Amino acid sequence: MANVVRLFDPKQLEGHPEKFFRQAYIWELPVRLTHWVTGISIIVLFLTGLYIGHPILAPAGEPANHFVMGRVREVHFAAALIFIVSFLFRIYWFWVGNNYARSGFPYIWRAAWWREVVGEVIEYLKLRRGRAYLGHNALGGASYTFFIVLLGWFEIFTGLALYSEVNPGGPLDRLFGWVIPLIGGSYKTHMYHHLVAWAFPVFVLMHVYVVLYDAVTLGNGLVGSMISGHKFYQREDVQDDK
Repeated sequence: MANVVRLFDPKQLEGHPEKFFRQAYIWELPVRLTHWVTGISIIVLFLTGLYIGHPILAPAGEPANHFVMGRVREVHFAAALIFIVSFLFRIYWFWVGNNYARSGFPYIWRAAWWREVVGEVIEYLKLRRGRAYLGHNALGGASYTFFIVLLGWFEIFTGLALYSEVNPGGPLDRLFGWVIPLIGGSYKTHMYHHLVAWAFPVFVLMHVYVVLYDAVTLGNGLVGSMISGHKFYQREDVQDDK
C-alpha cells in the first residue's frame, strides 16, 4: 500500500502551531567534529588502557619478537594527544561559537539552575516528554562538565605526568612532574588514572540512553543533529540559551 502524503494547510499552523515542528541549525561544525573525535578517542583510550593495566591477551614468547604492549602504548599515547587537542579546541569554541556551543553551562551558584537539574531528573524518571531544549539542558551541561571537563582535566594531567617519567628532567617532567608527588607517587598516580577512567564508560552509557530517549520522545532528530547540525523543535521548546 502506497504512503499517503498529506498537503500542508497553513490554517492548521495558524490554529495549532504547537503541533508543528520547525528546523534550526544548532550544532556548528567544530562542535560536531570535536564531539565525534573526543568520543572515539575516549573509546580507544579506555580499551588500550585496560590492556595496559591487565594484558590478558599477551602472546607467548619474547616481547622483543612481537612488541604488542609497545604498540598498544603507542596507540594509547596517540589517542591521548588527539583527545587533548580536541578537548582544548572544544574549550576554545565554547567562547567563540554560537549560543548553543555554551548551552548547559553549570550555574551552580544559582538556585534556579539546581531546580532545573532536579526537575529534569524527575522528568526522565517519569519517562515522559518534558521541556525540550534546542541546546544542552542543565542536566546535560552538569554531566558534561563533571564527566568530560573535570575528569578530563584530571586524566590529562595525570596521563602527561606518567608519560613524563620516560624522560626525567625533560619538558613534560618540568610541566607535569609535580603531579606525581602531589598524588603520592607513581603507583598511586597510575591507580587513580586507571580508576577515574572507569567513569567514562558510565558516562557513555548514560549519554547514549538519554540521547536515544530524547530522540524518541521529543521527535527532535537529536541523533542526526550531531551529523547535520540541525534539530527540530516546537513552539513551546526553549529556542535559545542565554
